[in-house]
Formats: sequence, C-alpha cells, structure tokens
Amino acid sequence: MNASEPTDAPYTDVVLAALRRDPARTALTAADGTEITAGELAATVHRTAAVLAARGIGRGATVVLLSGNAPGVIAARYAVNHLGGRVVSLYDGLAPAALATLVDSVDAALLLVEPELATTAHALLGHLRGPAPAVLTLGPDPATPPLGEDLLAAAAALPRTPEVPGAALPGDDWCIRHTGGTTGIPKGVRMTHAPYTRMLSRPMAAAGDPPRFLAATSLAHLTGVLTDAALVAGGMSVLRRGFEPGDVLASVARHRITHLWALPPLLYRLLDHPDLPTTDLSSLTRVTYGGCPATPSRIRRAAEVLGPVLYGEYGQSEALSIARATPADLDVVGPGGRLTVGRAVPGVEIAVRDGDGRTLGPGEQGEIHVRSEGVMTGYWKDPERTAEVLVGDGWLRTGDIGLLDEEGRLYLADRAKDVIIVVGGHVQPLEVEDLLHTHPDVAQCAVYGVRTEDGEEVHAAVVPAPGRTVDPEELRALVVRDKGAMYAPVAFRIRDALPLTAVGKPDKARLRAAYAPAAEAATAS
Repeated sequence: MNASEPTDAPYTDVVLAALRRDPARTALTAADGTEITAGELAATVHRTAAVLAARGIGRGATVVLLSGNAPGVIAARYAVNHLGGRVVSLYDGLAPAALATLVDSVDAALLLVEPELATTAHALLGHLRGPAPAVLTLGPDPATPPLGEDLLAAAAALPRTPEVPGAALPGDDWCIRHTGGTTGIPKGVRMTHAPYTRMLSRPMAAAGDPPRFLAATSLAHLTGVLTDAALVAGGMSVLRRGFEPGDVLASVARHRITHLWALPPLLYRLLDHPDLPTTDLSSLTRVTYGGCPATPSRIRRAAEVLGPVLYGEYGQSEALSIARATPADLDVVGPGGRLTVGRAVPGVEIAVRDGDGRTLGPGEQGEIHVRSEGVMTGYWKDPERTAEVLVGDGWLRTGDIGLLDEEGRLYLADRAKDVIIVVGGHVQPLEVEDLLHTHPDVAQCAVYGVRTEDGEEVHAAVVPAPGRTVDPEELRALVVRDKGAMYAPVAFRIRDALPLTAVGKPDKARLRAAYAPAAEAATAS
C-alpha cells in the first residue's frame, strides 16, 4: 500500500488499488496451475459485484461462502465486501448439520457454493431450520438440476467490465468470523473494515519483496488474511487444495515461495517428511506459525532446518493480531522452558489480570486482556456473551492464561476453560504436552480432560516419532518424575495422526468423544 492511501477505508478499496497498480503481474495461481493476473482478478471482482448487485446484494446483506481454495471464492468475497455486504466463510471440514447452524444464525441472503462441495451444500440446506438463502455456484455444476446459477459464468458473460462503485463504509462489518475452538457452539465475531485495512497497511517483515505466499490451509482462516496482505503488498498467492506435506514442499520449490503459514502440527509434519532434506527451500524468508501452542523442542528444530525464518503469531478472531515473536525470540527460555509468543504488535496493549481485574506485574500469571483497534465490535446477536468479554474501556478478555516478562514478552500457559480439574488441583494441558514432546519417541501429542463419574481424568493422544515405538508406562513415569502424579495421564492413545479441527488445531473434542475405558489405555485407537 502506498503511504498516501488512506487506511480509514474499506479494505477492498486498497486491495483493488493494489491490483490496478500493476495489472500484468500474476496475482493468483490456482491449484491446477492456472495463473490469474492482477488485472484479471480486479475485472472479475467488478463483474461479480455487478451480477450480485443486480440480485439484491448490497450494504448489510450476509453472504455465506462454502468453498475450498479457489480463485473464484476470493473474487466473490471481494465483490460482496465492495458492495457493503458481509461474508461468512464456512470451513468445508465441518459436518452439514453444524454448517446449517451457522447459516441459520447469520440471516444469510445468499449461499455461494463451489461445485465440488455441492453434496455438502444440499445436505446443509436440508438441515436448515429457518428460511433457505438463495444459492449460486462458483463454477459449473454438472448435476441435474444444478444447485444454482453459475455466478462466475454470469459475470464472464457481461458484455464489458463495469466499474462498480464501492458501497462499503469503514465502520461496516466485512465479515462474521466464527471462532474455531474445539468445544461449544462457535461464536460469530463481527469485524469491521477500518481496523482490517490498517492491519493490511502495515508491511510484514521478511514476507518477501514482493511476497509469494503459499495458501495451503483454508482461505476461511488466516490464510485468507495473508492472501489479502500479499496482494496489497504487490505480491501473489499460490493456492493449494490442502496441506499435504509433500505437495507443500514441492510447491515451495516450484513457485519459489517466500512466505508460508502453518499451524504447529502441520509444521511438524513438514519436519518429519522424507522429502525435506532434498527439497530446495532457499526461497523461504518467513514461516509464520501459530493458532495453537507450539512445542519448544520442535520449533527450535524447525529453526535449525529452515534457518532464522520462523515468526510466531498470537492472535484471536476477536482481536486480530496481538503479539508476534521473531526468530531471535527462539533463543529466549521462558518459564517452564516455554517459548514466548512475542511482544505486542503496534497499536496493541496487553495486560495480565487476576480474577478481580487487578493488573499483575511481570512474572505473575493471570488472564490476558487486550486493547486495540482490532478488537471486535461484538458477537453477532449475542449481547450477553459480548458483555462477558468486552470489559472496561475497550479491553477484551481473551480467556487465555499467561504472563509477561520484564521485557514485555508474552508467554501462554493455557486456555482458562481448558484447565483439567483433578483430585488435588488443576492441570494445565500445555505443561504436560511440552514435557511429552521432549521424549524422543513422541512426534506429536495432545493432552485433554475426560469426565468420569468420579470427576476428570488426564488423557493423552500420542503420535510416535518416525521409526519409534511409544511405551505409555515410560511416558507416564516421565510425567510423574517431572510434574508429579497429579499430572500423569490415566490413559494414552497411540495414534497415526492427531485429529484436527477444520482450522487445523488438535481436535480435543473428537479425542474426548473417542474415550474408551482405562483398560484400553495402551491400545491403538
């Protein structure tokens, strides 16, 4: 973004301005290798906006997107937001009934569906309790009858590309982003244009000049944000259908990717892939990780392999980016050997407070509170839960437990609601996970609580390191020795891989649901 461009504006204004500056550059590369120039993408946005406007989409309308990583969904999102509508991006890994609950909750006027997900869309529509939205597809639907009219075909058929004036205002919602946690009903987070525009306006260190970003996880999550940032910075995004480690490595080498985003469990899969030693990753200047706790030993190993390119990102749907760790922060050993999630990003205030709201000093552990321009305006149609988390003078209660050190580095202990209450006290799952990850037989693990008639028990799911065999009793002895018997898992589940949520976090709800009696503790599940 040019310094002269206003940042108190709809974010689509600056995206379209960036595309116009160099229309011949490649902006997107689709999974099939098709390249879309910046000029072509801008034209598709305006054509799509014209078609949507003719069908009644404008300021205040909610449009739901059900799609994988495809150029059409990016153009459609920009078009809806340009018209002043808000978008809800569904995670295609959720069950149709769960998707229907989200669609019902947001008063959707329109559902846009990628044809590959037509079966899911039909099932979703069958689960709706309220009025069904209109449906358009993002490409040709071969079914008879089709799910809906092809929006992209209708846009391409226009005799010329119109210049559709933007209708969004800086204070309008551009999205409702549902929280991606592993328990409970997702909350709808309302985000407005202006804070998002300002975030996109800040250059991202080491992302490339211009950035070449690999979009290998869902565009409905942070990958969509980083795609926007790459385009605003004059770069491009290479779209992949999913995070398959071999494909990711090959794509980095083939497309000379400069910036990669991966949740820690996905980054670990890259480290364990046999193609890693022979793949040219020299183009990478930034690997952003975050979204769930990172294991110190594994992240430091990644730094040894990849070099000083690792940037930790701590944020929430309710607050955008909160803190950022640089490669140099990996040399800092925090309490209990933890990694820092970094210092507050510009424009963000962080406070750690106790249960009475008292601000704690360095080294004291409590709930993390955040104040910034990026804090949400509230939860969609949920004033009670909004009032629970938005407190005082613009502060957000994150629900995360952590502490600040003397130099302003933030360390996470756990989610407040993820504490396991056992006889004798409280167990923070992250502490046990960090310890188990130090064992050479453990590649990945997730620690979670399981309710029984007698209370809660500590359980652990473990993925063995390549070529290693896990001995549950040996791991249990390690925990007893280093943390105490209260922390020791009652049951270990040996798995080929951890189940992940639709946004790529370890899915502890599914692990709990798969609970079996303790007699089966050491068996594969």
